[in-house]
Amino acid sequence: MVNEGFQRNAAHVASHLCEVVEHRWVNARYKYLRLSAQVDLVGATRPGQFYQLHCPVDSAHQPFLLRPMSVYGTGPAPGTIEFLYNVTGLGTHALAQLREGATMEIVGPLGNTFTLKPEFRRIMVLARGVGLATMAPLVRYAASRGVTVTAVMSARTPEDLMRDEFLRGVPAQVHSVYDSDGSSSVEAVESLLRALLAQAPHDAVYTCGSHRLLMLLQRVLADYPEVMGEVAMEQRMACGMGVCLSCVRLFDTADHGKQFLRVCREGPVFPIREVVGEVEFG
Repeated sequence: MVNEGFQRNAAHVASHLCEVVEHRWVNARYKYLRLSAQVDLVGATRPGQFYQLHCPVDSAHQPFLLRPMSVYGTGPAPGTIEFLYNVTGLGTHALAQLREGATMEIVGPLGNTFTLKPEFRRIMVLARGVGLATMAPLVRYAASRGVTVTAVMSARTPEDLMRDEFLRGVPAQVHSVYDSDGSSSVEAVESLLRALLAQAPHDAVYTCGSHRLLMLLQRVLADYPEVMGEVAMEQRMACGMGVCLSCVRLFDTADHGKQFLRVCREGPVFPIREVVGEVEFG
């Protein structure tokens, strides 16, 4: 269950050897990966969490570090877990070479989860690019609890949007914006968000995948103090467990003021209002 009190259970964090059950291109940039393990990953994994993936090494690709990747889905079999990723760097290019039937190691689950309070009736999700994969489990969980979903989806072009992959049959009020026609500009999205919040009361807004959209939501939610806001932060990580301190970000927390927190350990989900913009780094 996704709730305010969920914290990572260290006993669940482990290395799992998985079989590649399905691995295919979704479009020209994104691949879908489904793995099967001999342990229950469904019961241990919550929306917003991530795993560290051990990418394969060959003569052309030799990634040194594990790659953090948000969970796209789990089940229905207890050991089944899914990822949706953008093939863009050394690690993901190596990962893209994996064939069905091969094995790979993953470590997790890692991180905390989204807050979905029992009294919530309507939420909004705002996501861009591969951030859609991070938000997808939350959308499905909310719908299963009878929560109405408003989805604002942003992409470079309509071909990159992956609407069906995001919703996976969940009914939602969908608004799509694109770079190609200018509808994804900050000004256009701000107007859209304010119109949607004015049309119907929302209990919470969630985002992932764009620092620009995060900063936009901070500005918009300043006028809606009753609306909860959370962001799943994307950050470069090395260990994924809070030891190396490579993923620290500055936050202005309600309880302790400004402090550096580890995205992998204290996050990756944080209150939107507590994130300090990158321009404030000295």
